[in-house]
Amino acid sequence: MAARRLGLGLGLGLAWLLSLPAASGLPLAPRPRDEVLAAALQRLREVFDIEEVPPDVLPRKKPPQFMVDLFNKVADANGITRAPGLLEGDVVRSFEDRGGPYHFYFDISAMEKGEQMLKAEFRVFKLKRTHASRRSDVKHFCKVEVYELLESGSKPQKRHLIASRLLSLYTEGWEVFSVTQTVSRDSSNHGFLVTTTQVFNNRIEHNLVKFAKSQGTLQESRNALLVLFTNSNKRKSSSFVPSFTSKPRAAAVPSAKSQVTACHRRELYVDFRAIGWSGWIIYPSGYNAFYCRGSCLFPLGESLNATNHATVQSIVHTLKLSEDVSTPCCVPDELKSLNLLYFDDKENVVLKNYKDMVATRCGCH
Repeated sequence: MAARRLGLGLGLGLAWLLSLPAASGLPLAPRPRDEVLAAALQRLREVFDIEEVPPDVLPRKKPPQFMVDLFNKVADANGITRAPGLLEGDVVRSFEDRGGPYHFYFDISAMEKGEQMLKAEFRVFKLKRTHASRRSDVKHFCKVEVYELLESGSKPQKRHLIASRLLSLYTEGWEVFSVTQTVSRDSSNHGFLVTTTQVFNNRIEHNLVKFAKSQGTLQESRNALLVLFTNSNKRKSSSFVPSFTSKPRAAAVPSAKSQVTACHRRELYVDFRAIGWSGWIIYPSGYNAFYCRGSCLFPLGESLNATNHATVQSIVHTLKLSEDVSTPCCVPDELKSLNLLYFDDKENVVLKNYKDMVATRCGCH
């Protein structure tokens, strides 16, 4: 199967992203190569909803393992969605802890206007207690409480309890707290405070358990996260309706019919490294968008996935019942979504689902 690649090396090959004149049907006027390339890259940013290209952070910075695992759950190695409904919403944003030594703070200003909050999770790594007490009256569990801070400062006092649970003193691992209502409220963001208490012999012991804080590369993989599941409300999934059937074209010569390739799918590889985006896109390194090419001449077989309208149009064209009727067009009639895992311009890791990005089937329409 013939293959094409999309990248800076092709330059003018990016012009397929540019819109054609909608009504005039006139050819595009010649434009300087740099102007075409810049316009094409701008359109590509619009397709991927990227206002400004983020700075290169790879391989210096590593993404949270939770986000990598989530990407692998919902997408294959090429970023193609495995099955619908695996991802809650179409955007997942992760924010790493940037608070002081006594509290957790997450800068969520990178959220876009209009995003609909579906779920928010506070993920914090509980460290294992290094030594066990020899006292028989010491219990093996402690009470963990998560507070929303209501004021700023190095040691804020005003707080509101949002979650609590019992945890073992001698195990370690990720703890996940639902903070959806707290994050959804339109209020000041001062972060979270996590406390632990244990009661024995009518005495209260505080902070017997510690949670990982970012302290260099050793703790980076255990850094606390605020993970937001949202709907962007920018890109609605809809039935794919081809819009090219009104384009006039020359009628096919019947004697040459056997030499014309029927409508089929061909490869179109989009290489993020060639485009210059590999410094901030984590996965995938590129993907096969595919495209459709070939003729839709009468008779249209079942393999061409032709609509009834296309069948009638091909008959009218073949019988020359109207001079203005062209053959149906070979276009995608089934599309799948693409998932990107990337660093935004504030070095937060985002998983975003893009509808209708990969042509999985072609047909005559």
